[in-house]
Amino acid sequence: MKKLNFIIAFFISILFISCEEVVDVDLDTAPPKLVIEAAINWHKETSGNQQTIKLTTTTGYFQNVIPVVSGATIFIKNSKDEKFNFIEVPKTGRYICNNFKPEIDETYTLTVINNGIVYTATETLKSVAPITRIEQNNEGGITGKDIEVKAFYTDPADKENYYLFKYTYSNKVTANFYVSEDKFYQGNEIFSQSDDDDLEPGNNIEITHIGISKQYYNYMSILVSIAGSNVGGPFQSPPATVKGNIINTKDKADYPLGYFSLSETDTKKYTIQ
Repeated sequence: MKKLNFIIAFFISILFISCEEVVDVDLDTAPPKLVIEAAINWHKETSGNQQTIKLTTTTGYFQNVIPVVSGATIFIKNSKDEKFNFIEVPKTGRYICNNFKPEIDETYTLTVINNGIVYTATETLKSVAPITRIEQNNEGGITGKDIEVKAFYTDPADKENYYLFKYTYSNKVTANFYVSEDKFYQGNEIFSQSDDDDLEPGNNIEITHIGISKQYYNYMSILVSIAGSNVGGPFQSPPATVKGNIINTKDKADYPLGYFSLSETDTKKYTIQ
């Protein structure tokens, strides 16, 4: 019996050794692309004067560090030709403006100059309806046992509106995003809704409603459909090549990733009861 056990153990060890084979995965590589994170957000009840734009590049799949882009020239102009310069925090890829002037329905043009190449985009700053109240339902979901949170607002009746909703949960690492248009509820009270089946009493939620343009709505619709609602942020490098509104004035085929958006936002915090 002892000899039999030895033979069985020997063949098992041979089996495991034969399974330990190194597999090299060849991934397609491409030259790094510039990523421009230019989301100008004007939070309600603030001046909106301080804004940040971030420049990075794409990198290899297995790389943990995202390369930043330093030494660029960045500015935004409004329709009155007022210029707002963004100055880099040294060697961070973060460019900050301290005197920006946000104005609802004003048109702005972004200019980024990097390595002699000029990138531009034009967008209009959109308003957002304020969050009026938050309600909690403890009998939600398919099972009727999930906790759901709704943030209500009244959509303006006099124009088309497009929204981006962001839910940040204390029990999750990433935020949830989804978009909506007022085609079927224009002028009515409506709500955004949480999308977390694991909410428990004591969890904190930060709810942000963002007013966006129709073009940005279309862009985010594609982005969310590719990555799901849990995209980690609409201003991060997308998981696939999704073309934004920023163009390379020298070579339109060599466009950067990212989107230039201007939005009024409203944020509320809520603790699950």
